[in-house]
Amino acid sequence: MNKSGTKSNKAPKIIARPSHNVSRADISKNALKVLYRLHKAGYQAFLVGGCVRDAILGLHPKDFDVSTNAHPEEVRALFGNCRLIGRRFRLAHVRFGREVIEVATFRASVDAEENHADSVQDHEGRILRDNVYGTVDEDVWRRDFTCNALYYNIADFSIWDYTDGVKDIQRRRLVLIGDPDKRMREDPVRMLRAVRFAAKLGFTIDSSVDKAMHQSVHLLSNVPAARLFDEFLKMFQAGFAEKTLDLLREYKLFAQLFPETSAELDRDPSFVRFVQLALVNTDRRIAEGKSVTPMFLLGVFFWASVRKMAAQNRSREKMSEAQSIALAAYELSGLHQSRISIPKRFTAPMREMLALQPRFDVMTGQRGLKLLEHRRFRAAYDFMMLRAEVGEIDGSVAEFWTNVQEQNTEQRQQSFQLGTPGAPGSRKRRPRRRRNKKTAQS
Repeated sequence: MNKSGTKSNKAPKIIARPSHNVSRADISKNALKVLYRLHKAGYQAFLVGGCVRDAILGLHPKDFDVSTNAHPEEVRALFGNCRLIGRRFRLAHVRFGREVIEVATFRASVDAEENHADSVQDHEGRILRDNVYGTVDEDVWRRDFTCNALYYNIADFSIWDYTDGVKDIQRRRLVLIGDPDKRMREDPVRMLRAVRFAAKLGFTIDSSVDKAMHQSVHLLSNVPAARLFDEFLKMFQAGFAEKTLDLLREYKLFAQLFPETSAELDRDPSFVRFVQLALVNTDRRIAEGKSVTPMFLLGVFFWASVRKMAAQNRSREKMSEAQSIALAAYELSGLHQSRISIPKRFTAPMREMLALQPRFDVMTGQRGLKLLEHRRFRAAYDFMMLRAEVGEIDGSVAEFWTNVQEQNTEQRQQSFQLGTPGAPGSRKRRPRRRRNKKTAQS
């Protein structure tokens, strides 16, 4: 098939090494090892996808995917550090320490009316399994966007371009290969990928893709919740979270992932500001090479709804504010599991971070001092500072907790009024009772 979705025997435009800017210096040494070994064993071996696209754009590729005519079992036979994964797409992962080079076998296109055990679609047209192997000439038409369908050939360092992908990169356009409506039905996650690439690369989404996305939003409900969480991580932890949210809201996709948060954003301008600040801070941390955790942004997204649910919980039962917040965060994250499956390793610390928020109002006594020792203090403090920035809490509270972190032990004792007569948390010395002399002598 070609860009219009019909089968094609179109030969690639082969761009020789002197005519492109992709250099082996930009390619991971481990990826080169995989490519060279496959080539030496007599197989075709190409780098494909985002790594080629980013190299053309002058960016620094981080993830390297290899495409080959070697079948997964043949790849495993070549590499002792390889394991096969996946049922939907059978892949080989070649591991070098922390780096994993993903190796995929060329796949062929199978028509919907064909009955093939290794190619299965559901009633909406979503691909459930796609393990029909083919040639590079067939594989290219299975890929999503033209900018991701460029093949870097290790045999002679040329680039094979079947879909005018280089031209679309130069025009900074995001164009789907094939009929956009059909490609969205095959894999609705392509809508999220379109948003991610547009935000990251500054590309314009082609009008045909734009139209298909607006008409296909409902298809996201048919995607496994665990896969949507993986896409959430890719979208919001790549350094372009603010732009990503804008595009997700523009295409009504965010409501498919976080319906309560989407409703609050539509209703409350101050919450929009709160979320935007969090996303800006996240993007800045990533740009500075600092770590980020999804639990923080999840807490940000849930905060407005958590506060409402917590107030309702306190109206029904007698509980502290911290308890009601923790319960609300637990209930809300549970409600989302059918839409976007959030692992417990993120929901548990998120609940702790949110439940600590009322404790920042306690600035005297041992209870206040002990907050500094809590394992979630730093995340909770950062969250509280966001709240202060949008005026949700008094600026003096934020100033107090900022200053106290820089103080020594004696200064903290004074700040929390410990040891000060009459201060909360200070131990009062009981006066000695004077003995009555007459009583003592009797």
